[in-house]
Amino acid sequence: MNTKKIALITGATSGIGKATAEIFAQHQINLILCGRRSDRLDALAKELEGSVKVHTLLFDVRERENIQELVQNLPAEWQDIDILVNNAGNAHGLDTIQEGNYKDWDAMLDINVKGLLYVSEAIIPQMIQRKTGHIINIGSLAGKEVYAKGNVYCASKHAVDAINQGMRIDLHAHGIRVSGIHPGLVETEFSEVRFKGDAEKAKQVYQGFSALQAQDIAEIIAFVVTRPAHVNIADLLVLPTAQATSYLVHKSL
Repeated sequence: MNTKKIALITGATSGIGKATAEIFAQHQINLILCGRRSDRLDALAKELEGSVKVHTLLFDVRERENIQELVQNLPAEWQDIDILVNNAGNAHGLDTIQEGNYKDWDAMLDINVKGLLYVSEAIIPQMIQRKTGHIINIGSLAGKEVYAKGNVYCASKHAVDAINQGMRIDLHAHGIRVSGIHPGLVETEFSEVRFKGDAEKAKQVYQGFSALQAQDIAEIIAFVVTRPAHVNIADLLVLPTAQATSYLVHKSL
């Protein structure tokens, strides 16, 4: 890879985002790492600074004005962002629609949908101006189908899938590639957040089969962004071998 390429990654402090930062560093892609946890951002930056240049931005993707200000005030050498990885996302709760908590609904829609839009809004103009760029939107199998008690989370990821397709339509004339990557079950902090810190309950989600790991998805993202400029991998659904659908997973006893 060209050592001058710059990637901005949201949700970079854990899981898929962190693994992507690490593998991008191996490809000599300079990094703008974004997240809400300053201690983790600083630790990751320190880990990777020996390989590539690293800049950190501390923000919540729900804070549109803050995002705009931070991006507009990037140092000159960091302003030409070549790759945007819209990775920040979450699931809150696993409830029927009639038992759901509106605060959980707000969190999922604000982060998974509006947050993706806010960050993209801040980055896309300079990509259009330079007529180059690559946007990676991390969706989910939940954006391709719906499962019991997944209602609003599935809705948010269906929205990501639609936005990804719409972005590709709107931006293709500007030389900007747009790719959606939709993982199935990935063993990260995802389920612990969904179950509000219940580590034991979260652990049970991944027992009895080999779940995808963050590194698996990061390697796929790296493959997508390192294709020749005339190649755009538009849409990828990635499942562990044991998973056929959201609700059909072969587990050993």
